[in-house]
Amino acid sequence: MSVGEKEETGGRPADRGRLDKRRAIVEAALRVFAQVGYAQASLDVIAAEAGVSKPTIYNHLGSKEKLFRYVLTETAARSNAKTLDVLTDFPTDPDRLRPALEDLAAKLVDCYCDEQSEAVRRLLYAEAVRFPDLFDAVRASGPNQFTEALAGRLARLANAGHLRVEDPVRAANQFIALVYDELPGMSALGTRPLDPAEVAEVVRAGVDTFLRAFGTHKEAPDAPGAAASGASGGVSG
Repeated sequence: MSVGEKEETGGRPADRGRLDKRRAIVEAALRVFAQVGYAQASLDVIAAEAGVSKPTIYNHLGSKEKLFRYVLTETAARSNAKTLDVLTDFPTDPDRLRPALEDLAAKLVDCYCDEQSEAVRRLLYAEAVRFPDLFDAVRASGPNQFTEALAGRLARLANAGHLRVEDPVRAANQFIALVYDELPGMSALGTRPLDPAEVAEVVRAGVDTFLRAFGTHKEAPDAPGAAASGASGGVSG
């Protein structure tokens, strides 16, 4: 449910019921789209999954295309809000920078590997040719927003002398890549469960590599707690 939806309820039972029904439609539609793809999904199946009638879907969200667009943008917005919350505890203590970054990375990975987030990511890539504008819109309001917010935090650490960062946005993208980009392959794009121990190792190695590249002398490779291995990856989805 978006912020706007919360404000529209006014506390009235009829409004709450309408929003509950819309939420049921959105969650059912995401499951169906994720299972069979946009082309094969039908409003009849989505209506049955949501426990509503087909006309109810039209009344709430219109055609299948409008429903698909709304489902992806709304789900991505909720996921992005959770991801941005991760930055609430962004580290500021240089003496605890490594463990704090590992904690932040672990929370970020939890958000990225959430079942609904993975479903949206798969659908965006699968339907990028059909809906290129939707791909761009979701990325602009989701991953790109988080990258900019993370870049701002990294810039503050750099300004305080705790990191060596020339391009905060690039550093933010590289941090995300180092702690996450191995995982989609390991999970077959979110369709297989991940071993928590393997995820923890990816996170630890990613933070270690990040600090080797951007840390100060306090975060040298042979500093206490520093690890010998690293991680690599491309830009996150």
